[in-house]
Amino acid sequence: MSHAHDPEHLSRRWFGKSSRELAEAERRVIERASARQPVSRDVNAGISTASTFGERLADRVASFGGSWAFISLFALSLLAWTGLNLALRKGAFDPYPFIFLNLVLSMLAAVQAPIIMMSQNRQAARDRLDAANDYEVNLKAEIEIMALHEKLDELRDRQMQDLILRQQEQIEILTQLVKRQADERPA
Repeated sequence: MSHAHDPEHLSRRWFGKSSRELAEAERRVIERASARQPVSRDVNAGISTASTFGERLADRVASFGGSWAFISLFALSLLAWTGLNLALRKGAFDPYPFIFLNLVLSMLAAVQAPIIMMSQNRQAARDRLDAANDYEVNLKAEIEIMALHEKLDELRDRQMQDLILRQQEQIEILTQLVKRQADERPA
């Protein structure tokens, strides 16, 4: 492996530390940069395939529980429940003040809240993986930009050296021409 692509050399060059002193994410970026491999990855693909039935169910329940369809269906169910019990008056299965309805709503909330929290925890884990991936991609982009700056600086320095050499050659030629012309003039 050339010195310019050696992970240890790159670690010292870009971070001023040994590769052993780097965080895991930085070490991974340096290794991929030295191998000229992409850093970005689809973190959600791994999460989706690794999720259990319960996790997928929790995500679906949370998705439906936070939708207008759920709110509309819930409102219609409440209206139907209360309307039917008010219309039945004395024969109502849950007469006013709707104590059975309160029990059903309490049980629904008691079950739905932890399921939604499970889904939110999974979403937070996804967000952390996305943030870590974004950090690595940004870090590699920053390294690549610094490398481009170095290459441009080297190119500019080389061009300046070439220009100075050409100017020195031209000055030498002009000096010889002036000297030759001075030698050819009668005294």
